[in-house]
Order: sequence, then C-alpha cells, then structure tokens
Amino acid sequence: MQGALLLARGRPQGMYFFDGSPTETTRSFWAAAVCWPMFFILGLITGNAEGPGVWLVEGVGFIIGWCGFALASRYMVKLAGREAKWPAFIAAWNWSNIPQYAALVLLSAPGVLLPSGVMQGLALIAVGYALWLEWFVTREALGIPGASAVMFVLLDVAIGLFVQGMVGRLTM
Repeated sequence: MQGALLLARGRPQGMYFFDGSPTETTRSFWAAAVCWPMFFILGLITGNAEGPGVWLVEGVGFIIGWCGFALASRYMVKLAGREAKWPAFIAAWNWSNIPQYAALVLLSAPGVLLPSGVMQGLALIAVGYALWLEWFVTREALGIPGASAVMFVLLDVAIGLFVQGMVGRLTM
C-alpha cells in the first residue's frame, strides 16, 4: 500500500514496492475489498443504487469490471512486449485504485450539500485525478510511453462503460 500512496502523489519510486511476485499480485486483489464500500458510497451519493436487487447487480458489475480489466490488460501487456512486467503492473494498478476511489468519494460527498455546478466541478476533478493516476501507474509500471499508457486507460474506461451499461439495463 505504501507504494500506491507514493504513486498517488506522482512519485515513480512507488514502483519499488512492487516486486511482481505471484503472491504479491494475488494479494493485491484485496484492494478490491477495500474499494468495495467506497463503490457503494459513490452509488449512494449519486443516487444510482436503490434496493437490494440493484445493490446485488451493481456488486457483480464491480467484480466483473475489476477482473475484466486485469484479464484484458494481460493481453495488451503481451502486445506491448512487456509480459514480464504484468504482475507488478497489476499489483500497482490494484492498490492504486484505493486512492482513486478515496478521491472520488471525498470530492463527491461534499457535493451533496453544494450547488449542482460545484458538485459537477468536484466530480470532474476527482475523475480527472483518477484517470491521471491510472495513466501514471501504467506508464511507470510497464515502462511504456505516455501515449501507450493512454490505451490502457481507455481500455479500462471502455470496460467500465460496457459493464455499467449492462448493469443499467439489468436494474431498470
């Protein structure tokens, strides 16, 4: 987690904390359990999660999105010729989701009490930070150019939009 906190502040030295071992990579998926409550808090803030059926479908979507990116990124890492770096990358990506979700919650929560424009501004800042952090972690972990790292971020966004679209259809 210490490495993710350094990365969250734009410090490349955070990657030194990720050795890429199978044990470390597997354990890094516990970050999803830490993010799980924040995911539901965001649903409450935005009003997108109402009732147990919706919560269940949203929860399954969360897991599919999280694991879907991990699996799809493995293929992209192979295409980029960085297969050996995937375990450390996915560990750093998993743990860096915690500061991303925290920023989303912390900047979205006050928006409930503020005017709509301020709320949208705070949400935009939070999303911008989350996208930047994912790009930064990808670039540092895989040692690829910034433009290539953008493709990984776009893959994650596309998977998230697809899963959220399916969740939306199931909860209507």
